[in-house]
Order: sequence, then C-alpha cells, then structure tokens
Amino acid sequence: MWGGMTHTITLIPGDGIGPEVSAAVVRILTASGAEIEWERHDAGVVALERHGTTLPHALLDSIERNTVGLKGPLTTPIGSGFTSVNVGLRKALGLYANLRPVYNLPGVASRFEHVDLVLVRENTEDLYAGLEHEVVPGVVESLKIITEVASTRVSKFAFAYARAHGRRRVTSVHKANIMKLSDGLFLDCARNVSRDYLDIEYDERIVDAACMHLVMTPEKFDVLLMPNLYGDILSDLCAGLVGGLGVVGSGNMGDNAAVFEAVHGTAPDIAGKNLANPMALLMSAIMMLRHIGESERAGAVRQAMVAVLAAGKVRTRDLGGTSTTTAFADAICHHIEYKGAAPSTPA
Repeated sequence: MWGGMTHTITLIPGDGIGPEVSAAVVRILTASGAEIEWERHDAGVVALERHGTTLPHALLDSIERNTVGLKGPLTTPIGSGFTSVNVGLRKALGLYANLRPVYNLPGVASRFEHVDLVLVRENTEDLYAGLEHEVVPGVVESLKIITEVASTRVSKFAFAYARAHGRRRVTSVHKANIMKLSDGLFLDCARNVSRDYLDIEYDERIVDAACMHLVMTPEKFDVLLMPNLYGDILSDLCAGLVGGLGVVGSGNMGDNAAVFEAVHGTAPDIAGKNLANPMALLMSAIMMLRHIGESERAGAVRQAMVAVLAAGKVRTRDLGGTSTTTAFADAICHHIEYKGAAPSTPA
C-alpha cells in the first residue's frame, strides 16, 4: 500500500439492493488503501420513513461540506408519489452535468466490440424542470425549458472533458429540425463553445438518427453532448451496448460538488438476498477516486475488477454466474491484496 490523504465523503446507501452493493464497494475501496471517512445519510424511501422527507437537509449539508458523494440506487415512484430524489439532488447541489463513460469490459457479453464513448447530459432543465399542469380535463401540458446559461456550461464541460482525456470529437444530439427555438438554442451554445476548442472536432446528429447509428456502429462515436431528456434515454441505450446498466458508472458534476451513483434500479425482488452485482457502483467509485486525485488507487481497483471478470470464475447472476455479492467483492479484494495494490496507470 502507499500513503495518501484522508478524504471525507458522503455515502448514500440507497434503497433495495443499495445497502448491499454500497457495503461491497466500501469494502473494496478499503482494500485498495484509499483513506476515506464515510458520512452515511439516508435519502429516498428510507429517509421518508425515518425523517419525513426524501431529501433531508443534513444530507445536502454533508455533500456541500465534503464536495463529494457516492450514492446507491434510489426508488422513484412511477406516475404518482414523491418526485425523483435524483433530480432533486442534482438541482439542489447544482450538479449540471451527468457524465457516463461507456466501454466494453472483458468477460461481459455484448453485441458490440470496441465501444468506447462518453455521454455528457445536461442535468438541470429541459422537460425535467417538472413544469406540468392540466390545461383542461384530459389535456396536460409539460414545459421544455432550455436556457443559454445551462446549455453553455454543459457544453464547456463536454469540450473540456474531451480535451483533458484525449478525445477527438464532440457530437451534439438534438431535435432542432422540429424544436427550432429550444433545441436550436442548445445547438447555438454548443457551436459557440466549440470555437474555443478547435483541436476537438464538432458535429451534430438528430436524436432519432443518432439512436439508429448507435445501434449499428457505436464505435464511430466519441463524446455525445445532449439536453436532459435525450441524455437520459441515450445513456441507457448506450449502456445496453456493453452489457446493461449494471456494468457502467455515472457521475453528476457541478462547480462545487460531485455525486457518483449507480444508475440501475433498486431491484426489490432480490434485495437482502446477497445476489446483486455491485459493479455499477464500483465503476462509479472508480470515477470518484480519480475525481479526488486518487488515480493510482482507481487504477488498482479497476485492474482487479477487470482481472476477476476476465478470469470468469466469479460472476453474479446477471453476468451468467452464480456468485453472491459478497463473493464478487471478496474476489476483487483478494486480487488487490495479492497484487499489493500496486499503482497502475488508469485506463
């Protein structure tokens, strides 16, 4: 092991399988030698039962103070009930960019090879502003909000990320042929920002055409930049290219805070049975380690995870195996400890 500073990070275990996968990931990060003090807080269903609100002030205060959080999956009722805690968290903390790297992993079956792309999704407005009302009985109106400020800052994030990580191209995804003002404004902002990044190629794709090309030749895409709704849909579509939501990480980034999260569901049918795959939260935790400057430990954890996947002996049910959550975490921890958590170059 090698020395380092201690980081205080807010942990939101989540609902359903959340506590199980969170515990597994915390154990793996401990094995890596990462010196982390966790501040645990409830959100969602558990918080509503214990504190009378799905998004307690103590949780928000903790993330604002620590500037970094790691979050398990949370329940979002469909059609009724409380509003999305994930959306509320992003708005409250100004986490305006959702970052979702998507790439193939050894030993994870998929229909495509050589997928290596990054989705950047605007996180605070569009139809997710939640401005809806009933005009007359039987007629409901939802307002799509696109602003110059939000579109410009997420565009800057996408281009800066592309430059910092050696990416070659940013593609804006839109429907400006129909929504000429709203999506048109988003494109104008992306084009304006692109002029400051002449080393990065820039192009645009209508959202329906982008979906078609993604399921035909995903290897041709690099960084995708999108308003909120398209980003939500395409990020899950792209996860499906490499094995599903259980094998991709995600980060919500702002100027003053970042929350890394598993984006799959809470899987109540297997909650408490030690069957869930912790990989999605682990992938998010690897992103988190790099974000806080622990790139060597991030590389060691990723190297161990990839080695376990490539060996193919320890797999959870969703990956075609019979291993438990605990067994999968044990295998990764063992590999880290066997290798001595030696520094490795992050992929």
